[in-house]
Amino acid sequence: MSPAQTKRTAAVKVADTLNTIEGVPVTNFAKELSAKWVKGEITGAQMKAALLEKHRKVPY
Repeated sequence: MSPAQTKRTAAVKVADTLNTIEGVPVTNFAKELSAKWVKGEITGAQMKAALLEKHRKVPY
């Protein structure tokens, strides 16, 4: 694992933990995006855009 992937993995773990503490579920979709980001397959901006698009479609 590259140094960048190691840092990204740590960032994802922290984010997921904080969400869990706050009672916010981490969806499978978010986990899939995070895995792609860790591998460098997508950028942070692409991950954010995909999450926003997905959640805009969720009926409230």
